[in-house]
Amino acid sequence: MSQVRKVAHQGCVNRIRSMPQSPHIVATWGDMGYVQVWDFSSHLNYLAESEDDTSRREALIFNQAPLSMFKHKDEGYAIDWSPLVPGRLVSGDCKNSIFLWEPASGTKWNVDNKPFAGHSASVEDLQWSPTEANVFASASVDKTIAIWDTRLGKSPATSFKAHDADVNVISWNRLASCMLASGSDDGSFSIRDLRLLKDGDSVVAHFTYHKHPVTSIEWSPHEASTLAVSSADNQLTIWDLSLERDEEEEAEFKAQTEDKVNTPEDLPPQLLFVHQGQKDLKELHWHAQIPGMIISTAADGFNVLMPSNIESPLPPANAS
Repeated sequence: MSQVRKVAHQGCVNRIRSMPQSPHIVATWGDMGYVQVWDFSSHLNYLAESEDDTSRREALIFNQAPLSMFKHKDEGYAIDWSPLVPGRLVSGDCKNSIFLWEPASGTKWNVDNKPFAGHSASVEDLQWSPTEANVFASASVDKTIAIWDTRLGKSPATSFKAHDADVNVISWNRLASCMLASGSDDGSFSIRDLRLLKDGDSVVAHFTYHKHPVTSIEWSPHEASTLAVSSADNQLTIWDLSLERDEEEEAEFKAQTEDKVNTPEDLPPQLLFVHQGQKDLKELHWHAQIPGMIISTAADGFNVLMPSNIESPLPPANAS
């Protein structure tokens, strides 16, 4: 039987993120406009030390004051901890404002009252650079992605149109820091080489496999060319951008299947795996320690999956 600890939260939780350097420190975005930072160390310690037997305390909802809180003018979803500066945080709201949080101590934060301004619509996602401590990226309903440098003031260092519809999510590659992935409301997702921004067209790959909004996208922490995507079409897909079409292998596969299934030429060669069975997929994350393992959340629960055919891109498999 699983062990559970519940903490009361003011309003609905829109998004939650733990600090990479101190995972017991957690930031939440709420639907009442508040971003709150919490210390969950006591709850994590309890779970780590508890036995398998259930306890009535699991049914309790603990009333705990947040370490810090800040009210935006509207609710939001965009939030990210810096992977390089412990405690540094950015939060973005539906009124297109982005605020920088700087740690004042282990339990206090100072929030700059002057927001970063540059988007003309809701800020949907934020990602810190994995290599530059003062640089982060933002994605917006205004169809653009902006790159910001906190040393250069409150305007973006650069901004560009990324999709033909809302940009819902972005992911900065931790193993190849020049690569930024983005997913759109039209179901497409793109890969950009940020080194090519000055030349104009930085898109190195663009996929339209999904036909409904992309809800989550994340690069693998173990393979620089691999990323996972979830969509409102109730599919989670895994992609390897290093793969190219092998015509001989496709011909052999087609001969063996006798056209009874979708042939490889009908699918992108980079598509490794398709996971189905969840409804209204919301978010996915790769396991930090176990290569290939993913957890995905949806309206009907969450799945933990680890594809067994990840070595072979042909054909994509369905899993539940």
